[in-house]
Amino acid sequence: MGVFDSGVGGLTVLRELVKTLPAERFVYLGDTARVPYGGKSAETVTRYSIEIANYLIRNRDIKLLVVACNTASSLALPVLRKIYKIPVVGMVDPCVRRAAALPVKRSIGVIGTLGTVRSGAYEEALRSAVPAARVRSIPCPLLVALAEEGWSDNAITSAVIAEYLAPFREEAPDALILGCTHYPVLKGPIREFLGDGTVLIDSAEEAARVVDILLSETGVRRTAGAGGVEFLVTDDPERFARVGNGFFGEGLSDVARADL
Repeated sequence: MGVFDSGVGGLTVLRELVKTLPAERFVYLGDTARVPYGGKSAETVTRYSIEIANYLIRNRDIKLLVVACNTASSLALPVLRKIYKIPVVGMVDPCVRRAAALPVKRSIGVIGTLGTVRSGAYEEALRSAVPAARVRSIPCPLLVALAEEGWSDNAITSAVIAEYLAPFREEAPDALILGCTHYPVLKGPIREFLGDGTVLIDSAEEAARVVDILLSETGVRRTAGAGGVEFLVTDDPERFARVGNGFFGEGLSDVARADL
């Protein structure tokens, strides 16, 4: 199974996938030579996504592709699904399904990169799935760097979150979609700011549930045998392994370079 992201953030998705599907074999590709995707155009992100999908399909014969990047999911997913015959799972739909299933969903917040928020993908999907809900999206680009620094319990991080989420200070949303795969690392300070009345929707957890169901329904879910993960990056394997530990939750070994 192929999983790709612009860098290390998608490792939070991989972590949930491995936890949910321990017998599966995964190959993770982080496009670290061209990170970040958040400020790039739709055309550029789509081109990068096609190059990565082609590499994984041709060189690793993957049976399913997980686009573990909210920006790529927001901008490139429709094109990827048209091109390839294998199932392609993104981050947006699983989160929206979770929001639509909540008993209380009068107001829904979305935080993500500039590219994700600018695309309007979450807002469009939420308008269709939860038409009565009030939706507010806020770009939070600095949170990516803070997560990569490992500053999940830091006064600076708390201050940045408070600044970004200030529009929710008076009335916290019923649910907040963490629309960037870096953000699960910062759940603690986000929860502290919003309080317990807001449901935090984690794209990593929701995507893993969808993949589990999809593999089971199509009869290709591995239920026995040893699983495993292969890590590939397009640049600087050493930094990826060092920073990625905090996202994957364990040491990353044998990170190799992929030439797209």
